[in-house]
Amino acid sequence: MKRFAIFLYGVGSYAVFFATFLYAIAFVGNSPLVPRSIDGIPEMAFGNALVINMLLLAVFAIQHSVMARPAFKAWWTRIIPQAAERSTYVLLSSLALIALFYFWQPMGGVIWQVENRSGQLLLSAGFGFGWALVLYSTFLINHFDLFGLRQVWLQLLGRPYMALPFKTPAAYRLVRHPLYLGWFFAFWCTPQMTAAHLLFAVLSSIYILIGIFFEERDLIRVHPEYRVYRQQVPMLLPRLRKAKRVAEVEEAA
Repeated sequence: MKRFAIFLYGVGSYAVFFATFLYAIAFVGNSPLVPRSIDGIPEMAFGNALVINMLLLAVFAIQHSVMARPAFKAWWTRIIPQAAERSTYVLLSSLALIALFYFWQPMGGVIWQVENRSGQLLLSAGFGFGWALVLYSTFLINHFDLFGLRQVWLQLLGRPYMALPFKTPAAYRLVRHPLYLGWFFAFWCTPQMTAAHLLFAVLSSIYILIGIFFEERDLIRVHPEYRVYRQQVPMLLPRLRKAKRVAEVEEAA
């Protein structure tokens, strides 16, 4: 019964994440399908909106970073089942984003506006490409493990969890962080950049770059071969001529 409950918890957490992911696309893209998006008519003074939005981004960043650290995981799994740790992380991250969507405040002010139709289509294509790259990258490194479904499925079957081996498939041979590259496209490709959108894009980009530093430090600790991979493959901007050398990392592993 306990195994089945944990499995349902993991599936439910994933469902909340996926709904939040779809809403995030509409939120950042100012879709009319959602009641509140990143832009809109300001409802309060600029300074107040700025403080609220910065606090919302800070709450997500702190939750997302602290819970991802190995030391926190070691402590956290004394309280919750090991198999549910990733699902709990995914659920709380989703709830932090939902709070951000709900309380976000439009700030007005246009930083840039692309009027050219070709430019608009190009930026819209970049926006769509970014979200697609994010999702695609998760499947390259095992989407179901990343979001906790593999963990709860294995415990349901009574099988031990085995960490995934280090590998560099497809886009990971071009850049070390294609998933984060996708976020950059998703956040920055917009025909109209407002003050609120710029705040979101700048602070999210800073957070991603800081996150990469800590993530790579942890990866080197767990996978020593990552150090060689980091030397051979650029972080975010691909060097296509050197992509083929990454195969040597997997052979060495």
